[in-house]
Amino acid sequence: MAGKHFDEWTVGERIQHDLRRTVTETDNLMMCTLTHNPQPLHLDKTYAESTEFGQIVVNGIFTFGLMVGVTVGDTTLGTLVANLGYDKLVMPNPVFIGDTLRCETEVVELRESRSRPTAGIVTFKHIMLNQGDKIVCECLRMALLHKKPN
Repeated sequence: MAGKHFDEWTVGERIQHDLRRTVTETDNLMMCTLTHNPQPLHLDKTYAESTEFGQIVVNGIFTFGLMVGVTVGDTTLGTLVANLGYDKLVMPNPVFIGDTLRCETEVVELRESRSRPTAGIVTFKHIMLNQGDKIVCECLRMALLHKKPN
């Protein structure tokens, strides 16, 4: 399923995204390096083992970025004008190296654009879960999408 136009969505529509991803040490290391994040909880095995988690915790920015990326193909690929924002971002459980993550999406709101008659705003609720079905990341994403061409 490719991205859909604004007028093809309905409130309450749900997607179980097929793409799954097992998180690697390289994923975590690259994200920390790219974002200049020296947090020892993400990079120092000895330090991380001394914390309540007992192991390295994957950088949350990676988790959030992966969640959004996994959902694009089924939601906004080829129909996006712009992402307008993200809201209510939470990470209620940690992600560890070796976790396999999957995503679900629900359409929670549709609104016509006031400034662009050929577009509308879809609010998606994205949820990322680990292999034990624990939520590891969740947010609302407001996306300005093209309407279906006449």
